[in-house]
Amino acid sequence: MTSFKLNARLAGDCHVLGEMDCSLLLLMDNALVPWFVLVPQVNAIEICDMEAPQQQMLLDEINAVSEFVRDHCEVDKLNVAAIGNVVEQLHVHVVGRRRSDYCWPDVVWGRPEKRAYEQSEVAAIAAALAKALPDGFTAAAVV
Repeated sequence: MTSFKLNARLAGDCHVLGEMDCSLLLLMDNALVPWFVLVPQVNAIEICDMEAPQQQMLLDEINAVSEFVRDHCEVDKLNVAAIGNVVEQLHVHVVGRRRSDYCWPDVVWGRPEKRAYEQSEVAAIAAALAKALPDGFTAAAVV
């Protein structure tokens, strides 16, 4: 792919779990909600700027991560969004929501509530993803 560099803010706020066919898969460092971020390894800023095959790959990855969250995280609702007002680099949030979470029904962005993941929790999530998505996910060597 093209020369790709992960945005510094995403790198600072998230754990890199590994790679999918099109995207880096990140875990937002807030264990209060299951919150994944897919970062397509492209130069496009908007999804509509990606070539059609890349768009389809991204959609497939969003669906795979969404199904993982629904199947493994006991959620009531999925929030999927590509907003990019603060971080311009194209990225898609997949957030599992529970009616009992800290800010239901409001958005999770910009809230002070947080619990950082333990490294063992991050490793367990990466291992579960590798098991659930054996052909579409390669775990990072160090998470």
